[in-house]
Amino acid sequence: MAGCAMWFGILAALLLCFATALSYAELSKLFPGAGSSYLYAEQAFLSKTTAYRFARIAKFFTGWASHLYYWVYPGCMVGVTAILGGYLLNQFWPNTFSSTYNSPLFMWLFCIAFSFGVAYIAYRGVSGTTGVNAAINVIQISALVVFSIIAIAYRTSHPQGSVGYHLSNGVAVNYQVDSVNVTDDKGKPVQDTWADSSPKTDDKGQPVYKQQDRTVTKDDLDKTKNTDAAVLAALAAMGLAEGDAYPVWQKDDSGKLKLDKDGKAIADPFSISYKPEDAVSGKAGDAKDPQTFNFHTSGASVVAPHSFNFMFIQACIAILILVGFESVTAMGEEAKNPKRDVPRAVLLSLAIQGGICYFFEYFAANYLLHNGYTMPNAAASSAPIGDLMVITGTWLFGSYSAGRAFMLVQASTVFLALIGTTLSCLSTGARVTYAMGRDDEVPSHFGLLHGKNLSPHRAIWTLAVLSAILGIVTVTVYLGGTTPAALDKHNFWYSLGIFKPETYAKLPNTLVIVTLISNFGTFLLYMMTCVIAIVAFKEHHSFNGFKHMVVPVFGLLANLACMLFYLIGPFTVSGMSWHEPYIALAVAAVWGIYGLIYFKSRSVKLGKATILTEKPA
Repeated sequence: MAGCAMWFGILAALLLCFATALSYAELSKLFPGAGSSYLYAEQAFLSKTTAYRFARIAKFFTGWASHLYYWVYPGCMVGVTAILGGYLLNQFWPNTFSSTYNSPLFMWLFCIAFSFGVAYIAYRGVSGTTGVNAAINVIQISALVVFSIIAIAYRTSHPQGSVGYHLSNGVAVNYQVDSVNVTDDKGKPVQDTWADSSPKTDDKGQPVYKQQDRTVTKDDLDKTKNTDAAVLAALAAMGLAEGDAYPVWQKDDSGKLKLDKDGKAIADPFSISYKPEDAVSGKAGDAKDPQTFNFHTSGASVVAPHSFNFMFIQACIAILILVGFESVTAMGEEAKNPKRDVPRAVLLSLAIQGGICYFFEYFAANYLLHNGYTMPNAAASSAPIGDLMVITGTWLFGSYSAGRAFMLVQASTVFLALIGTTLSCLSTGARVTYAMGRDDEVPSHFGLLHGKNLSPHRAIWTLAVLSAILGIVTVTVYLGGTTPAALDKHNFWYSLGIFKPETYAKLPNTLVIVTLISNFGTFLLYMMTCVIAIVAFKEHHSFNGFKHMVVPVFGLLANLACMLFYLIGPFTVSGMSWHEPYIALAVAAVWGIYGLIYFKSRSVKLGKATILTEKPA
C-alpha cells in the first residue's frame, strides 16, 4: 500500500536532505578540507571556548558513523547494479537465463568485477573521477527525461477502456493472454497460496491452482494437429511463433469463436483500466488477502500523501536516491575555490537531482501504472522501470523488438548512472578513511597518498574489497519476503544460491537489510552533522538564527524520526516486516560498540587523551 505515497515521500525526504545540505554548505565555508563531517566535527569543537575538550571524541565518532554509510552504500550500489545485470542477461539470452530469477553465480562474479573496476577509476585520481561523473550525469538525466515524457504521453493517449499493452513473460502484447495451470515435476497442478502462505481455496472449499500465461506450441502451429483453421490462420496473421503469448479468442454468447471478414479468429484486446475499484485490491488488515495498491486513478493521486505512515515509509526509502549531495565536501583540498564552489555544489546537486529530475521522473513512472502493469508487478520485477520502457517503447515504435531496443538503450544509461553513484560514494568514503588515517585514528597506512595519482589508494582498494563482499550479500536473497514462481531454468548458472519459492517467503530480504544499514549510517551521520553545525556557529560572528539553529534542529529531528520509524513502523503499519530493520539495527549497534572499544584501545596504544585538557596549537 505504501507505494501510493512514493512521490510525496520523495518530497518529504528532499526537505530532510535540504535541511542537512544547508548545514553541510555552511560548514564547508568555515572549514574547507578533506574529510567532510569528520573534519567539521574536530574544527567546530576546537573553535569553542569550553567544548574543545570533546573535539577528538566528536571527530572520531562522526568519522566512525560515516563509515557505516560510506562503506556500506557502495556495496549496496554494487548489488543493485548486479541485479540490473542479471535482468539484462534474460533480455539477451532468454533461453539460458530466467526472467524471474537472476543467476546468483553471475551476480557474485559481477560484484567482484564491478567493485574493482569502479575502484580503478577512483584510484586514477580526482580529475578522471570528476570527468566520468559529469558525462554520466548528462547522459542519465537526458535519457530519463525522454522516458518520462513518453510515459506521460502513453497515459494521456490511453484513456479508460482503450486498447493498451501489458507484459507476458516480459514481452509487450496488446491482447488478452490465455492461462494454464502451473505444474510440478510430476505434471500435477500446483495449488496457489494466500499472502500468509496458506493454501488458497474458492468459496466452495475447492483448491485454486497457480496460473501462468499460455505460450504457443509447435502443435498449435501444425496444420495436421491443429484442425481449427480459423485459429491457425489468426496465429499466422498475428505473426506468432513458438513461445509467444497465446491469445484469448473472442466468443459469442453461445461459446462459438467470433470470426473477422476473412474467416480468422479474433483475439480479445487488452483494455486499459484506471477504475477506483481496480486501483486497490484485497482487504485492510487481512493477513491472507492484504490490501494492496495497484495504480493511481489520476495525476492528483500521484502527488497526494495518502497516509502519514505510507509517506514515512517512502521517505525512508527515498533517502537512498537523494544521499550523496554531501560527497563533494570531501574534495575541499582538491577544489580550486572550495569556500565558494563546495557550498554551491552541495545545494545545486540536490536541487537538480531531487527538486527537478526526481519529481518529474517519479511522477511519470507512477502516472504510467495501470491494470496492465501494477505496483505488485513492479515489486516482483528486478527492473520495473525497464518493464515500463518495454511497454512504452513497443507502443511508440510499433513493435516489441523496437520497444526492447529502446529499453536496452535506456538501461545502458542507468548502468552508467550506477557507475557514477558508486564511484562518487567510494571516492568520498575513501577520503574520509584517508583523513582518519592521517590523524592516526585508524591505521596510518590509510593516510597515505599514491605518489603519482595523489589518490588515497590504500583506502580505495580496501573499500573495493568490502564493496564486493557487501554486494554479494546484497544479491544473495534479494527475493526474500516474496514467493516467486518455481525456477524455470536448470543449468550451470543456477547451480548455486537458489532456494525454494516457499523458502524465499520466509527469509529476510538481504537487499533491504543492506539498504537499511546504509540508511541508518546516513541518518546518524546527518544528525551528527546538524549538531556540528549548531556547535560551529554558536560563538561565531556570522551566526544566523534560522540557518544555524532552526534548520539544523529540523534536520536533526527529521533524520531521527526516519530512523525511529523503521523501528516502530513494523508494529504500527500492517504488513511491514520487522526482520530487516532490526537486523540492520543490530549491525549498526555492533558497529557502534566495536567503535567504542576500538577508540579506547587505540587511545591507550597511542597515548592519546580522549578528552583534551588544552587546545592544541
